[in-house]
Amino acid sequence: MQDQKLRLIGEQTSPLFRIMWVTNPDDLTHRHFDNNISAFHVGKGYIISVAHNLRTENPLIKSISDGTWETDIFPKLNPAQKAVFNQCYVPDGKTGKRHIQVTNPAFIQTISETFRSIQFDTRWQTLAEKNISTPNLIIQFSNSKFYDDQKLADFFDDKKYFFEATLNRHTFLLKLKLVKAFYGSDLAVYRIDDTSSELIDKIPSLEIDFSIIGDQHDNLYCLQSSPAGFLGRLLNKAWMEGYLDHHQVFADRTGGNYILEGIRYLIKGYFRFGSSGAPYLMVDKQTGKISVNAVQSEASPIQLSINNNREGNYQYVNAIASPLRLIEQELKSLLQA
Repeated sequence: MQDQKLRLIGEQTSPLFRIMWVTNPDDLTHRHFDNNISAFHVGKGYIISVAHNLRTENPLIKSISDGTWETDIFPKLNPAQKAVFNQCYVPDGKTGKRHIQVTNPAFIQTISETFRSIQFDTRWQTLAEKNISTPNLIIQFSNSKFYDDQKLADFFDDKKYFFEATLNRHTFLLKLKLVKAFYGSDLAVYRIDDTSSELIDKIPSLEIDFSIIGDQHDNLYCLQSSPAGFLGRLLNKAWMEGYLDHHQVFADRTGGNYILEGIRYLIKGYFRFGSSGAPYLMVDKQTGKISVNAVQSEASPIQLSINNNREGNYQYVNAIASPLRLIEQELKSLLQA
């Protein structure tokens, strides 16, 4: 069983990955990565993560197509805003886009506030729909082979594979398509898009256990990024502390607020900030079988009073997780198709 647990954090065997939104994926000069979130593979190219990041806003759009600029942005700007945008978004005749180039840091906030004032939708879900920024699965190795297979690595051209010298890692990009976001449950399902089954079958995955964990369960683990960075992985013990009938308003300035609701686990154990999307795993002591049961959704703070001041004084010792039971029928339909 120890070997199985170590496989969960191994570079070649872990089912834990990251999703990042990529702007200009085929333009290496102007390519940008944003909106990092944890995710995991459950087979057949289906990737599960949280949904709440989809309706957060990108504060600084890196590239804008000429069509969007001329119809949705520039006509809505006042003279001062036009001067800033003309200075900071430089036209590129080759790509038919304007790319961000900020020399004055003060303009960054101005640009972000301007997008809000003209009600331009910069939420990640909308940027993906408009093909401004698209989600990609990030898979990284110490060598240049895709899961130690050079034949599979040859499927990737120089736009989908690159070496990051500062990280000493070889990075492979797999484009994702959002299948469905379950905002109330804070769960999102993606599918690896336009990729051969030979590649997909090589990617480690987890079986799903749709049961509701009993509070006496003592073999629960969280698989997440290591404390020091997103490249490493950590498998740590977690403990059930209770259940929630959750209800929370999530702010969405553009599309309208929505409600996070339904059953949740209250979990105690180490979790790093930035662990949303990490899987909670059940280990069967008798068979050694490891399966995913829930997804790290959010932190659950305890209110503290320091020097008689409660404002902003929190301690985060608990996490809130979304059981996959919440979307059982939808997942079964996808995986059994």
